[in-house]
Amino acid sequence: MEERAGAEAEPLLPPRSWRARRGLWRAGGGARSAAEDGTEADNDLYINQAIVFIEDAIQYRSINHRVDSRSLWLYRWYYSRTCQWILSLTITIILALAFFEKPSSLTVTSDVRYRRPAWSPPCGLTESIELLCFLVFIIDVSVKSYLIGWEEFWKNKWLMAYILTLIVSLTDWIVSLSFFCTEVVRVRRILRPFFLLQNSSMMKKTLKSINSTLPEMASVVLLLAVHLSLFTMFAMLLFARTKDGQQDKEWVGYFRNLPDSLTSLLVLLTTANNPDVMIPAYSKNRAYSIFFILFTVLGNLFLMNLLTAIIYNQFRGYLLKSVQSSLFRRRLGIRAAFEVLSSLREAPANAQQSYVSAGALIRVLQKVEMDSRCKQAIMRSLKMCSCDQLSAAQFQKLFEELDKDAIKQHPPSPEYQSHFMQKMQFAFGHPYFGYLGNVVALANIISICVVLVMDADKQPSERDDFFLGAINCFFILYYLLEMLLKILAMGLKRYLSYPSNRFDGLLTVILLILEIATFAAYGFPHPGWRPEFMGLLSLWDMVRLVNMLIVFRFLRIIPNMKFMALVVTTLLDLVKNLRAFAGILVVVFYAFAITGIMLFKGAVVPLGNTSTVNTTYSNGTLQCGTYEQLEYWPNNFDDFAAAVVTLWDVMVVNNWQVFLEAFSRYSSPWAKIYFVAWWLISSVIWVNLFVALLLENFIHKWDRRCHREPLSDIEYQRTVELMFRDVLEEPTEEELLEKLHQHPHLQLCR
Repeated sequence: MEERAGAEAEPLLPPRSWRARRGLWRAGGGARSAAEDGTEADNDLYINQAIVFIEDAIQYRSINHRVDSRSLWLYRWYYSRTCQWILSLTITIILALAFFEKPSSLTVTSDVRYRRPAWSPPCGLTESIELLCFLVFIIDVSVKSYLIGWEEFWKNKWLMAYILTLIVSLTDWIVSLSFFCTEVVRVRRILRPFFLLQNSSMMKKTLKSINSTLPEMASVVLLLAVHLSLFTMFAMLLFARTKDGQQDKEWVGYFRNLPDSLTSLLVLLTTANNPDVMIPAYSKNRAYSIFFILFTVLGNLFLMNLLTAIIYNQFRGYLLKSVQSSLFRRRLGIRAAFEVLSSLREAPANAQQSYVSAGALIRVLQKVEMDSRCKQAIMRSLKMCSCDQLSAAQFQKLFEELDKDAIKQHPPSPEYQSHFMQKMQFAFGHPYFGYLGNVVALANIISICVVLVMDADKQPSERDDFFLGAINCFFILYYLLEMLLKILAMGLKRYLSYPSNRFDGLLTVILLILEIATFAAYGFPHPGWRPEFMGLLSLWDMVRLVNMLIVFRFLRIIPNMKFMALVVTTLLDLVKNLRAFAGILVVVFYAFAITGIMLFKGAVVPLGNTSTVNTTYSNGTLQCGTYEQLEYWPNNFDDFAAAVVTLWDVMVVNNWQVFLEAFSRYSSPWAKIYFVAWWLISSVIWVNLFVALLLENFIHKWDRRCHREPLSDIEYQRTVELMFRDVLEEPTEEELLEKLHQHPHLQLCR
């Protein structure tokens, strides 16, 4: 993709005397011929280097890579959308294999009582797909290693871990085939999340920030452990076994031994077994409640919330440092582009600093892959500057456009000549018309609620769908009319430029299609409208589906409520910009799910197939609150999908003591370590990190809302880097030049 620039009015490469005096960037430090036939090749190289450096700055990438012509072509090819899409697809495929590999998740239910034998792929099918993925990863790591060079490779721990992971995975793949896919443990399945982790720079930065936050979190976790241990000893002394067996219910149920006592209080720390754990002692003497209240107040209200505060404070600081390094990378990439472009044009002999011609920058911008909004803004600033040469400060200032909010302006409304159409446009484009639509939508919701309450206790044969069908027909026609009138007033392009209108219009069209399909299959509503089942869905199913969409459509009111809109936009920003947290959660979920399958696959069996001595009373009835009595049978580790759902249920910590007790009984008492480790990582660490970033994002948006007048026609979109932009420090000129002099593949001679 190395393109040669056309000839210009005057040469871009300076004379030899100037080059000897000022110095040039040299790829790899090697000397180049000063002959005239190499001038154009030099110019092309400098232009391509500047293009790549600017693209690195846009994506916050490191510039420490090879910069010769072939390497630049390979570098741009590697970071092209096609290659990155192929790499992302490969990572998705290799992670998704867990749903199809043995044990397969392709069953209707995960309930061990009703689940039929799942389809198992033949040996070699998923292994062949896996091998293709490994080949893509080998190409990926080879290209990365070549581009950064041998010296930088040994400094890059992620690349070395990447190669080690591939070696272990390929070895395990060979072992698997040699056993004809009958081996129980597949180590490579646990290593798969690493491919997702290493492919995201933001995910790696987040993980580094989490790792740096761990010492501060460890101090509070240690304090929690001391708190738990002390109260465990107090509990074993308070609720020790007595001669009267009838008074030992607390001891029998919760404090029989040290492991049971620790488990009971650990679960109480999450309030999952409150007040169950207290009731036997409390019924005996009300003074015992002081012990449990004191434990909960100190542990749950103070220490757990203190942990959240520490995570918020420390993690925000470390994430801020990470984002600061991203800003440094951007400024370094822009400065590197300036330095290579400054070699293209001769400056005055007595000039004390380098300059870049505006023409050279325009040539570079025409080839750089960047957001069209930023490119146009830089072009406009360049024209307004009306200077032929740019200094380093001016050059850097032009690219500050990259740091600004992405602003989306809506297209203008159509201009009608007719006086009548102008009045129509004013009436139906006014915000009050939208408020009227919200009132109508609320009336629709209320009417659905009334009908549902009236028909709640009726049998399906007694239900008359006439009223509900008639009001749905009326409201859907109003929604269609409202959509058409808004399009008339705003114009189609402006109407579609608002996300709320796209949401509203899409649901209106779907409702209209469903209503037409209902009338085609079952006729128009009339009293006693209960026709026989026809087609894929019964009339009641069709009506229910329409009503669910109508309820969902009511979310259109959110943009009209400022505080609710602020909360929703905060959540949407988290979904869009904090994908690194979701990625880390996927990594942890995946690794723990695979580990759980290895440890507990087949451990849970139905009651008819095993003797469960601890789950029944002497009369054969199931003990209240156990895994069997609550019918938690679908929560198991017999396949990947079931394992993920089980881990989610434990992360929520509601009734998670049931899983602790059941899997300890079905497999081994040591199973509690697995679930406690999952609780610590998911519920204590990750959820608190998510809360910290949620608070940071919300506070940032709230501050911006307080300092900016609301603009109804402009939408601001921000990234994680821009979220901290106001508190970041700009790197100095000396820091940038010092870093440029340390570049392993370039030499700055001046």
